[in-house]
Amino acid sequence: MDEVLAESIARSRFTMVLLAAFAALAITLAAVGIYGVISYSVTQRTQEIGLRMALGADRRDVLRLVLNQGVHWIAAGLILGLSGSYFLTRLIASMLFDISSTDPVTFLGVAALLTAVALAATLIPALRATKVDPMVALRYE
Repeated sequence: MDEVLAESIARSRFTMVLLAAFAALAITLAAVGIYGVISYSVTQRTQEIGLRMALGADRRDVLRLVLNQGVHWIAAGLILGLSGSYFLTRLIASMLFDISSTDPVTFLGVAALLTAVALAATLIPALRATKVDPMVALRYE
């Protein structure tokens, strides 16, 4: 009986494992992409950050500046992603078991996970920006 049960759910199990693997890959790619964009932005703004620090901005102000930039992009991505996924869930509704395709707990959980990943990817370049030496940054070309 166990063998018959295993065979009956094998296709569904394989689909879900494959979907989970692609989801993990997507989260990793998103984190690397966000890190790259914010890191590039911090590199391009090295002189500005150095000038701000030379004029009296402390590390907290620089951290807030970079994090605010990241949070704006994260918010825009969440709004677009959640609205798009709300309408596209009809495509996978047949693969869901015992859950609605528009389950608010799932949507909030995924949004919280993606926000945490994006904030972690933004925090690394933001912390690096706080370590900019104003004299080196002002001489930087």
